[in-house]
Formats: sequence, structure tokens, C-alpha cells
Amino acid sequence: MDDEESDSVGGSLPSPDSADERILVLSGDLMRYVEVIAALVLVVLFAIGVFDLGLQILRSALDGSITKPLVVVGFIDTALLLFIIVEVYHTVVAYTRESDTRRIVQLVIYTGVIAMVRKAIIFRTGEYPDERAAILAAGSYTLIILGLAALLVVERRTRERGSE
Repeated sequence: MDDEESDSVGGSLPSPDSADERILVLSGDLMRYVEVIAALVLVVLFAIGVFDLGLQILRSALDGSITKPLVVVGFIDTALLLFIIVEVYHTVVAYTRESDTRRIVQLVIYTGVIAMVRKAIIFRTGEYPDERAAILAAGSYTLIILGLAALLVVERRTRERGSE
């Protein structure tokens, strides 16, 4: 056994022709195919969502409800959900392409920001049993958004320092 094989975390590495290695290669290929299928599912969901949003807007324009604030908030909610789908798609693609970990983390943070902004936009105090529960939810949303914003600032500053 050479030094490279003996220093591996899980013990010695299987030989390239062993059954274990063939199974690992096969499982890796299978995982890659499943990741690609997941990306395709997200593309289909996005296309369906865009079509549905277009129908919602058309119906609201025809029946005159397009000027109602709650209807517009519904459009924004749907659009932000579509952006979440796009960000998850980009995350899956980056992961499948084995992109830089920093890029994957950045995409996850963006997805979280969009999701939390969506929650804040559709936030309704009437959906909670009492005022205290609504304030607690609003405070929680605020803390999560601030935390995600701080992560974005740290990520960008780290990236800028790394490029200098």
C-alpha cells in the first residue's frame, strides 16, 4: 500500500477493478442522472408556473380585479415562488457540475432571501390566532432576513478579498 492509500479517511482505497469500485462508479453515475432529472423537473415546474401566472393575470385583467391590491400581491407571491424554483434549479445545476462550493452557498443564500421576502410580502396578521403570535412570526422573519443579508455581505466581502 502506498502513502496515498493509507492516508485516506475511510481506510485503504479499493482497487480500480474491484466490485466496490464498480458499484461506487455506478452509484455516482446514477446520482448524476437523478440530479439531471431533478433539474428537468424544475424546468417543467417553472414553465407550468409561468403559464399559470400568465393565465392569472389575463383572467384578472378581463374580470377587472387586476387593480385590487390582494390580487397584485398574489401575482408577486407567484412570481417570487417562480424565482425560488429558478434559484433551486441553478443550485442543482451547480451541484451537478461540481461547481465551486462558494457558488453553491451563494445560490442557497439567494434562494433563502427570495423565500423570506416572499413570506414577508404575503404576511397577514389575520392568519395568526392572536397579536402575539403575529408579532413573533414577524420578528422571526425579520431575524432570518437580517441573518441572510449578513451572510450575503460576508460572502461578497470574502469574494472581493479573494479576487484581490
